[in-house]
Amino acid sequence: MAYRKLNLDRDKIDNCRGLATRIAAPVQRYIDRHSTTSTERSVLRLFGINDAHMEMPHVSLIVDRLSKDKLRLGIATWFCRALVHTGLKPIQLAHELATDHIKLENMPEVPFDKIKKIGIKLAQDGVKKLDDARTSREKLVYKLGNPPTPYKYLIVATGNIYDDCAQAVSAVECGADIIAVIRTTAQSLLDYVPNGISTEGSGGTLATQDNFRIMRKALDDAAKKAGRYVRLVNYSSGLCMSEIAALGALERLDVLLNDSMYGILFRDINMKRTFVDQYFSRLICARAGIMINTGEDNYLTTTDAYRNAHHVFASQFINERFALNAGLPPELMGLGHAFEIDPNVEDGFLYELAQAQMVREIFPRAPIKYMPPTKHMTGDIFKGNVQDAMFNMSAIITEQSIQLLGIPTEAMHNPHLQDRFWALRNANYIFNNARSLGDEITFNPNGKIARRAQTVLENTHKYLKKIETAGLMKAISRGMFAEIERDENGGKGLEGVFQKDRRYFNPVLDLLKSDDRQEVASNRRG
Repeated sequence: MAYRKLNLDRDKIDNCRGLATRIAAPVQRYIDRHSTTSTERSVLRLFGINDAHMEMPHVSLIVDRLSKDKLRLGIATWFCRALVHTGLKPIQLAHELATDHIKLENMPEVPFDKIKKIGIKLAQDGVKKLDDARTSREKLVYKLGNPPTPYKYLIVATGNIYDDCAQAVSAVECGADIIAVIRTTAQSLLDYVPNGISTEGSGGTLATQDNFRIMRKALDDAAKKAGRYVRLVNYSSGLCMSEIAALGALERLDVLLNDSMYGILFRDINMKRTFVDQYFSRLICARAGIMINTGEDNYLTTTDAYRNAHHVFASQFINERFALNAGLPPELMGLGHAFEIDPNVEDGFLYELAQAQMVREIFPRAPIKYMPPTKHMTGDIFKGNVQDAMFNMSAIITEQSIQLLGIPTEAMHNPHLQDRFWALRNANYIFNNARSLGDEITFNPNGKIARRAQTVLENTHKYLKKIETAGLMKAISRGMFAEIERDENGGKGLEGVFQKDRRYFNPVLDLLKSDDRQEVASNRRG
């Protein structure tokens, strides 16, 4: 792979990474001192508690009934104390707690060594399930093989998981490599994960453990027939970011949309809540071998893609740093960008190439996620098909990793089966016909493409300095990302954040943090 075509200033790139490290450091200190109700629910999920009472998950009923002051010790402290005292099995105890037959706060004190012993055992059992799912994926990938990159990524969004499966299998038969199940509108604002199978939804399908399991089986069956591994995507974002990560990992999802700032900017989730939750969710992803996709592409739908390209790169550096803090290796960081420059801009395609090549060179080991034109799609399907073709050509030239296929009917309606077929046919033709084109191309070091890349890198460096001066939370509150302002103590979910007691106990967190092999290996290779 030719990752040095633009002759970018490597010292400046290193300086950007240093700035990102310093920007993330005070936020990471805040993260380390705090937890959230959703993180605590995730601990119970990994303890094997996945039932519901009156359609409300046991984990939500258990955590919500404990005062925040008591929760400062960690839900594991209270749950394991009750296990020691009652002698019940975890699932039995969860049922008793959820039905209010037992109250955690009424449990008498027991020696902490007994709490610790049972907590560590439950955590080990839960993390083993993550390991088993990762091993199962690796075996299936080895058996079936990966398709060539860019992986062709398509979405389904019917609201009915069974209809989603039918559409997903059809897409795989036509060449899709990644299927994303779009989540029901506003599910990110629910502070619990619904239980059971979903056959109704608006704008998408509920993300539930049962739905994950059903789609996973459908794609595995389709992959075996197609002779290539097919990846499954969902959304680890919003108020249940870490909980979705736990459930997705248990059901062997391959990719989770997971951004350190997306929920803050685009869903008005409180930034403190988001920063804490993204850390725990990424620890889970690192252990389970789940690739994350970040959401920088969304910046370009709210701001000008040519003028503010440096916002994307600044966010990518910061997202990379937070991911490394959680032990995610670059090979699992699907950093996002998009083909969103106004098509009326003269030489706009050259600038798109410059930015796509920049991402590829700055993050050479990351499975970059490249998003199609959406902001400037008008409903003219013929022009839209050309825009998508140019987007696909940009991807194959610059060796992108994941291509979320453009749909010519974008801006008209949710895509029909024939719209997806049209998108796949476009991509299949270009990816095959121009497979090695990037190897044949060099860029004029004084030309528009190289100069554009150098300008964007310089602007990114300057912008990261401004963010460091302001502090990340203040920078967000001032609208320095996507030109959207969010208050540090505003948004949804702040009430679910609490400071840990010095005796806080979370054996899942301790076990996941101890698994720093990926980051150590990553830093050694880097």
